[in-house]
Amino acid sequence: MEITEVRVKLMDDSDDRLQAFCSITLDDCFVVRDLKIIEGSSGPFVAMPSRKMTAHCSRCHSKNHARAAYCNQCGQKQKLSEIPAEQDGRTKLYADIAHPINTECREMIQDRVIQEYLAELEKCGRDSPIERFDEANERSQTSGPHHQDQPQIEEESSQPSTAYQTDDTTGFGKGIF
Repeated sequence: MEITEVRVKLMDDSDDRLQAFCSITLDDCFVVRDLKIIEGSSGPFVAMPSRKMTAHCSRCHSKNHARAAYCNQCGQKQKLSEIPAEQDGRTKLYADIAHPINTECREMIQDRVIQEYLAELEKCGRDSPIERFDEANERSQTSGPHHQDQPQIEEESSQPSTAYQTDDTTGFGKGIF
């Protein structure tokens, strides 16, 4: 198995521990999205995609977040004892959606993702990831498949046009207010 592509999206607020989101492509045929790059005490690390754990209401059986005190549907007080606990006794609030099975695979993913993350930081400069996003956004507005020059409306046309035309004296919304 080979990681053939890594896409990194830096977060705007670098003061937060969450530094970036990324997606990886495996063997050019399988994508895993929403990996998180988090700044830990010994440097950045990769957290796998996860979802919040839910518990079902004993009365109406609707799903609620694991730590909800009351059911969102019927208002029944929830029993927190039914929520599964981790090995250290803490309530399990999140479950991994996708994760490596062994240490070798985890290290391979972590090494490649952190390498691409650091390269992305170097490309845009850590001080200005927002500027880089804005520059890319400006370029996409002036080029690309959705940007088309507006057709010029000829003032005197010998052929009747099927397109909606307006003249300068009666624009859209004139006379409404």
